[in-house]
Amino acid sequence: MIAIKDLDCLIYAVADHVATIVLNRPERRNALNRRAYDEIEAAFTHASRDSDVRCVLVTGSDPAFCAGEDVKEMMTGEVASGPPKAASVRFAPTPAAMAVINCEKPVIAAVNGSAVGWGMELALYADIRLASERAVFAELFIKRGLVCDVGGFWKLPSLVGQAKAAELLFTGEPIDAVEAARIGLVSYTLAHEDLMPRAQAMAASIAANPPLALRYMKEGLRRATPGDPNEIGAWAIEVIHRLFATEDHREGVQSFLQKRAPVFKGG
Repeated sequence: MIAIKDLDCLIYAVADHVATIVLNRPERRNALNRRAYDEIEAAFTHASRDSDVRCVLVTGSDPAFCAGEDVKEMMTGEVASGPPKAASVRFAPTPAAMAVINCEKPVIAAVNGSAVGWGMELALYADIRLASERAVFAELFIKRGLVCDVGGFWKLPSLVGQAKAAELLFTGEPIDAVEAARIGLVSYTLAHEDLMPRAQAMAASIAANPPLALRYMKEGLRRATPGDPNEIGAWAIEVIHRLFATEDHREGVQSFLQKRAPVFKGG
Protein backbone atom coordinates (compact mmCIF):
# COMPACT_ATOMS: atom_id res chain seq x y z
CA MET A 1 0.00 0.00 0.00
CA ILE A 2 1.13 3.56 -0.72
CA ALA A 3 2.93 5.23 2.20
CA ILE A 4 1.49 8.49 3.51
CA LYS A 5 4.78 10.27 2.83
CA ASP A 6 4.54 9.31 -0.87
CA LEU A 7 1.16 10.89 -1.65
CA ASP A 8 0.90 12.79 -4.97
CA CYS A 9 -2.84 13.41 -5.32
CA LEU A 10 -3.73 14.11 -1.69
CA ILE A 11 -2.49 16.23 1.19
CA TYR A 12 -2.54 14.44 4.55
CA ALA A 13 -1.91 16.15 7.87
CA VAL A 14 -2.67 15.43 11.52
CA ALA A 15 -3.06 18.10 14.20
CA ASP A 16 -4.81 17.96 17.57
CA HIS A 17 -6.10 14.42 16.90
CA VAL A 18 -7.75 15.42 13.59
CA ALA A 19 -6.50 13.96 10.29
CA THR A 20 -7.21 16.32 7.39
CA ILE A 21 -7.27 14.76 3.92
CA VAL A 22 -7.37 17.16 0.97
CA LEU A 23 -7.93 15.94 -2.59
CA ASN A 24 -5.28 17.90 -4.43
CA ARG A 25 -5.65 17.79 -8.21
CA PRO A 26 -7.23 21.25 -8.62
CA GLU A 27 -6.23 21.48 -12.30
CA ARG A 28 -8.53 18.45 -12.88
CA ARG A 29 -11.14 19.60 -10.36
CA ASN A 30 -9.84 16.80 -8.13
CA ALA A 31 -11.04 14.15 -10.59
CA LEU A 32 -9.81 10.70 -9.62
CA ASN A 33 -7.26 8.67 -11.54
CA ARG A 34 -5.90 5.29 -10.51
CA ARG A 35 -3.28 6.86 -8.24
CA ALA A 36 -5.85 9.05 -6.47
CA TYR A 37 -8.13 6.11 -5.70
CA ASP A 38 -5.19 4.17 -4.27
CA GLU A 39 -4.13 7.15 -2.17
CA ILE A 40 -7.65 7.57 -0.75
CA GLU A 41 -7.55 3.94 0.32
CA ALA A 42 -4.10 4.41 1.88
CA ALA A 43 -4.97 7.65 3.67
CA PHE A 44 -8.18 6.42 5.28
CA THR A 45 -6.63 3.08 6.23
CA HIS A 46 -3.74 4.94 7.85
CA ALA A 47 -6.07 7.31 9.72
CA SER A 48 -8.18 4.41 10.96
CA ARG A 49 -5.11 2.65 12.40
CA ASP A 50 -3.41 5.73 13.85
CA SER A 51 -4.12 5.92 17.59
CA ASP A 52 -3.41 9.67 17.54
CA VAL A 53 -6.31 10.29 15.13
CA ARG A 54 -9.80 10.63 16.60
CA CYS A 55 -11.62 12.31 13.71
CA VAL A 56 -11.04 12.62 9.95
CA LEU A 57 -11.90 15.67 7.85
CA VAL A 58 -11.94 15.29 4.06
CA THR A 59 -12.25 18.14 1.55
CA GLY A 60 -10.95 19.21 -1.86
CA SER A 61 -8.63 21.89 -3.14
CA ASP A 62 -10.76 24.72 -4.56
CA PRO A 63 -12.64 25.05 -6.83
CA ALA A 64 -14.11 21.54 -6.44
CA PHE A 65 -14.60 18.81 -3.89
CA CYS A 66 -14.28 16.01 -6.43
CA ALA A 67 -15.39 15.86 -10.07
CA GLY A 68 -15.60 12.06 -10.01
CA GLU A 69 -13.71 9.77 -12.35
CA ASP A 70 -11.05 11.32 -14.57
CA VAL A 71 -12.90 10.90 -17.88
CA LYS A 72 -9.75 11.07 -20.02
CA GLU A 73 -8.34 8.14 -18.08
CA MET A 74 -11.67 6.36 -18.30
CA MET A 75 -11.32 6.47 -22.07
CA THR A 76 -8.15 4.38 -21.77
CA GLY A 77 -10.18 1.66 -20.05
CA GLU A 78 -8.29 2.01 -16.78
CA VAL A 79 -10.71 2.25 -13.88
CA ALA A 80 -8.89 2.69 -10.59
CA SER A 81 -9.55 -0.07 -8.09
CA GLY A 82 -12.64 -0.84 -10.13
CA PRO A 83 -14.02 -3.49 -12.47
CA PRO A 84 -11.50 -6.24 -13.19
CA LYS A 85 -10.95 -7.11 -16.83
CA ALA A 86 -10.85 -10.88 -16.33
CA ALA A 87 -14.26 -12.54 -16.12
CA SER A 88 -12.87 -15.18 -13.75
CA VAL A 89 -11.89 -12.63 -11.09
CA ARG A 90 -14.01 -12.55 -7.95
CA PHE A 91 -15.74 -9.16 -7.84
CA ALA A 92 -15.21 -7.12 -4.68
CA PRO A 93 -16.21 -3.64 -3.49
CA THR A 94 -14.07 -0.67 -4.50
CA PRO A 95 -11.15 -0.67 -2.02
CA ALA A 96 -11.15 3.13 -1.69
CA ALA A 97 -14.87 3.12 -0.85
CA MET A 98 -14.51 0.41 1.77
CA ALA A 99 -11.51 2.15 3.35
CA VAL A 100 -13.69 5.21 4.01
CA ILE A 101 -16.73 3.21 5.09
CA ASN A 102 -14.64 0.99 7.39
CA CYS A 103 -12.64 3.84 8.92
CA GLU A 104 -13.11 3.47 12.68
CA LYS A 105 -12.91 7.23 13.26
CA PRO A 106 -15.78 9.67 12.59
CA VAL A 107 -15.46 11.20 9.11
CA ILE A 108 -16.61 14.71 8.18
CA ALA A 109 -16.83 15.77 4.53
CA ALA A 110 -16.44 19.51 3.95
CA VAL A 111 -17.90 19.77 0.44
CA ASN A 112 -16.37 22.95 -0.95
CA GLY A 113 -17.59 22.69 -4.56
CA SER A 114 -18.81 20.14 -7.09
CA ALA A 115 -19.23 16.63 -5.70
CA VAL A 116 -20.34 14.59 -8.68
CA GLY A 117 -20.09 10.95 -9.68
CA TRP A 118 -17.62 9.25 -7.36
CA GLY A 119 -17.13 12.64 -5.69
CA MET A 120 -20.71 12.45 -4.43
CA GLU A 121 -20.07 8.84 -3.42
CA LEU A 122 -17.08 9.97 -1.35
CA ALA A 123 -19.25 12.56 0.42
CA LEU A 124 -21.86 9.88 1.10
CA TYR A 125 -19.30 7.61 2.79
CA ALA A 126 -18.65 10.30 5.41
CA ASP A 127 -20.62 10.29 8.64
CA ILE A 128 -21.35 14.04 8.47
CA ARG A 129 -21.49 16.35 5.46
CA LEU A 130 -21.17 20.14 5.52
CA ALA A 131 -21.54 22.08 2.27
CA SER A 132 -20.31 25.37 0.93
CA GLU A 133 -22.89 27.51 -0.82
CA ARG A 134 -20.89 26.67 -3.97
CA ALA A 135 -21.43 22.91 -3.62
CA VAL A 136 -23.25 20.91 -6.28
CA PHE A 137 -24.16 17.24 -5.95
CA ALA A 138 -24.96 14.78 -8.74
CA GLU A 139 -25.02 11.01 -9.17
CA LEU A 140 -23.94 11.28 -12.80
CA PHE A 141 -23.42 7.56 -13.41
CA ILE A 142 -26.64 7.06 -15.37
CA LYS A 143 -25.48 9.74 -17.83
CA ARG A 144 -22.43 7.60 -18.59
CA GLY A 145 -24.38 4.37 -18.96
CA LEU A 146 -23.22 3.07 -15.57
CA VAL A 147 -24.54 2.49 -12.05
CA CYS A 148 -23.27 4.14 -8.88
CA ASP A 149 -20.87 2.65 -6.37
CA VAL A 150 -21.95 1.40 -2.94
CA GLY A 151 -22.75 4.87 -1.55
CA GLY A 152 -25.70 5.58 -3.82
CA PHE A 153 -27.30 2.21 -3.11
CA TRP A 154 -26.42 1.76 0.58
CA LYS A 155 -26.23 5.24 2.11
CA LEU A 156 -28.23 7.65 -0.06
CA PRO A 157 -31.71 6.13 0.60
CA SER A 158 -31.15 6.22 4.36
CA LEU A 159 -30.33 9.95 4.15
CA VAL A 160 -32.92 11.30 1.72
CA GLY A 161 -35.52 8.52 1.48
CA GLN A 162 -36.07 5.87 -1.16
CA ALA A 163 -38.05 8.02 -3.60
CA LYS A 164 -35.65 10.98 -3.55
CA ALA A 165 -32.68 8.62 -3.89
CA ALA A 166 -34.37 7.03 -6.90
CA GLU A 167 -34.91 10.46 -8.45
CA LEU A 168 -31.25 11.45 -8.01
CA LEU A 169 -29.96 8.10 -9.31
CA PHE A 170 -32.41 7.70 -12.23
CA THR A 171 -32.08 11.27 -13.56
CA GLY A 172 -28.44 12.05 -12.74
CA GLU A 173 -29.52 15.68 -12.41
CA PRO A 174 -27.53 17.99 -10.10
CA ILE A 175 -28.85 19.67 -6.96
CA ASP A 176 -27.39 22.71 -5.23
CA ALA A 177 -26.30 23.03 -1.61
CA VAL A 178 -29.59 24.55 -0.45
CA GLU A 179 -31.57 21.62 -1.85
CA ALA A 180 -29.03 19.18 -0.42
CA ALA A 181 -29.63 20.60 3.06
CA ARG A 182 -33.41 20.61 2.57
CA ILE A 183 -33.54 16.90 1.75
CA GLY A 184 -31.08 15.89 4.48
CA LEU A 185 -28.11 15.07 2.28
CA VAL A 186 -25.97 17.59 4.19
CA SER A 187 -26.27 18.91 7.74
CA TYR A 188 -25.56 22.56 6.95
CA THR A 189 -25.04 24.87 4.01
CA LEU A 190 -22.51 27.60 4.81
CA ALA A 191 -20.90 30.63 3.23
CA HIS A 192 -17.85 29.37 1.38
CA GLU A 193 -15.40 31.17 3.66
CA ASP A 194 -17.12 29.68 6.74
CA LEU A 195 -17.01 26.06 5.57
CA MET A 196 -13.56 24.98 6.72
CA PRO A 197 -13.63 26.88 10.06
CA ARG A 198 -17.00 25.27 10.87
CA ALA A 199 -15.82 21.82 9.77
CA GLN A 200 -12.58 22.17 11.74
CA ALA A 201 -14.46 23.29 14.84
CA MET A 202 -16.80 20.31 14.57
CA ALA A 203 -13.86 17.94 14.07
CA ALA A 204 -12.12 19.42 17.14
CA SER A 205 -15.29 19.01 19.19
CA ILE A 206 -15.58 15.36 18.15
CA ALA A 207 -11.86 14.70 18.73
CA ALA A 208 -12.15 16.03 22.31
CA ASN A 209 -14.38 13.08 23.22
CA PRO A 210 -13.12 9.69 24.51
CA PRO A 211 -11.78 7.75 21.50
CA LEU A 212 -13.00 4.29 22.52
CA ALA A 213 -16.56 5.53 23.02
CA LEU A 214 -16.36 7.32 19.67
CA ARG A 215 -15.32 4.11 17.94
CA TYR A 216 -18.24 2.18 19.43
CA MET A 217 -20.67 5.02 18.69
CA LYS A 218 -19.66 4.84 15.03
CA GLU A 219 -19.92 1.06 15.03
CA GLY A 220 -23.45 1.32 16.46
CA LEU A 221 -24.50 3.67 13.67
CA ARG A 222 -22.99 1.32 11.10
CA ARG A 223 -24.92 -1.62 12.57
CA ALA A 224 -28.14 0.41 12.41
CA THR A 225 -27.76 1.13 8.68
CA PRO A 226 -29.65 -1.50 6.68
CA GLY A 227 -27.82 -3.74 4.22
CA ASP A 228 -24.27 -5.03 3.91
CA PRO A 229 -22.01 -2.55 2.08
CA ASN A 230 -19.59 -5.33 1.15
CA GLU A 231 -22.32 -7.32 -0.60
CA ILE A 232 -23.87 -4.25 -2.26
CA GLY A 233 -20.45 -2.97 -3.32
CA ALA A 234 -19.41 -6.29 -4.86
CA TRP A 235 -22.67 -6.46 -6.82
CA ALA A 236 -22.25 -2.86 -8.02
CA ILE A 237 -18.72 -3.52 -9.28
CA GLU A 238 -19.88 -6.64 -11.15
CA VAL A 239 -22.62 -4.61 -12.86
CA ILE A 240 -20.23 -1.77 -13.67
CA HIS A 241 -17.89 -4.31 -15.23
CA ARG A 242 -20.69 -5.44 -17.56
CA LEU A 243 -21.79 -1.90 -18.39
CA PHE A 244 -18.29 -0.78 -19.32
CA ALA A 245 -18.54 -3.09 -22.34
CA THR A 246 -21.74 -1.48 -23.66
CA GLU A 247 -22.15 0.95 -26.53
CA ASP A 248 -24.31 3.16 -24.32
CA HIS A 249 -21.41 3.64 -21.90
CA ARG A 250 -19.08 4.61 -24.73
CA GLU A 251 -21.72 6.99 -26.08
CA GLY A 252 -22.17 8.55 -22.63
CA VAL A 253 -18.46 9.29 -22.33
CA GLN A 254 -17.99 10.41 -25.95
CA SER A 255 -20.98 12.75 -25.81
CA PHE A 256 -19.62 14.30 -22.61
CA LEU A 257 -16.21 14.88 -24.16
CA GLN A 258 -17.77 16.23 -27.35
CA LYS A 259 -20.21 18.44 -25.38
CA ARG A 260 -23.32 17.14 -27.13
CA ALA A 261 -26.52 15.35 -26.15
CA PRO A 262 -26.09 11.57 -25.98
CA VAL A 263 -28.08 9.16 -28.11
CA PHE A 264 -28.59 5.92 -26.18
CA LYS A 265 -29.72 2.80 -28.02
CA GLY A 266 -29.93 0.20 -25.25
CA GLY A 267 -26.88 -1.82 -26.21
